Amino acid sequence: MPAPADILINPFRERLKQSVAPLGTWLMSGTASTAEAMGRAGFDWLLLDLEHVPIDEREALGILQAVAGTNAAAVTRLAANEPVLFKRALDMGAQTVMVPFVDSADDARRAVSYAKYPPEGIRGFAAVHRASGYGTAKDYPRRANDSVFTIIQLETPKAIAALEEIAAVPGVDALFLGPGDLSASMGHIGNIAAPQVQDAIRDVAARCRKVGIPCGIVGPTPEMVSSFVSLGYSFVAVASDMGMMMRQATAFIEALRPNLAKGFESTVY
Repeated sequence: MPAPADILINPFRERLKQSVAPLGTWLMSGTASTAEAMGRAGFDWLLLDLEHVPIDEREALGILQAVAGTNAAAVTRLAANEPVLFKRALDMGAQTVMVPFVDSADDARRAVSYAKYPPEGIRGFAAVHRASGYGTAKDYPRRANDSVFTIIQLETPKAIAALEEIAAVPGVDALFLGPGDLSASMGHIGNIAAPQVQDAIRDVAARCRKVGIPCGIVGPTPEMVSSFVSLGYSFVAVASDMGMMMRQATAFIEALRPNLAKGFESTVY
């Protein structure tokens, strides 16, 4: 029988060691089957969104379990920078967490403290849960802090202004620029292609390279995401499962509508 895999090796961290930028997508449908399908499709990472998707913790657990059966790494975006949300997500096995709306180094320090056991943080301890292999990973308490990967999301001009201070916080493993909320906060809601927003996207990429921290971003189309990679973003996501489904459904409908007229004269009786 082969030896079991080391569950404390963080798969997302391993993806970042690749010579190409890991490609992901957002999981917005809230179903385990769709998450599993996206993993089978070949994405390097999948983001479970607990901020905007109406799912409960039991459903989130099922999605994490589904992704674990594929080659994709799971990233879990929390609903807020709150300690109980970290504790619940990490205990259910969410090794890589993304923290939304972090505007300062103090916010980032709080996030790191919520993700780490004492003495580095204040995460509450339990011995038997999915993260510890239900107690089978005997060295979990000793290695858990190193196995967690914390991504800080920058979504406002204030956060971008504090980029270097946030990146310097010990325990911050990567940054992620949220272009949707950034565009809204800059007065261009729904338009991440606005020149001012694109300037900020270029600026963040350059500054992250300068301080040596990985930075990710999401875009709506392959063309835009490819441009982000050319700017130097370390990991990228394209659209979402729901976005791709709706886009393809719309394309099918538009292609078929002109051909749906009946090919015969109806007879009136």
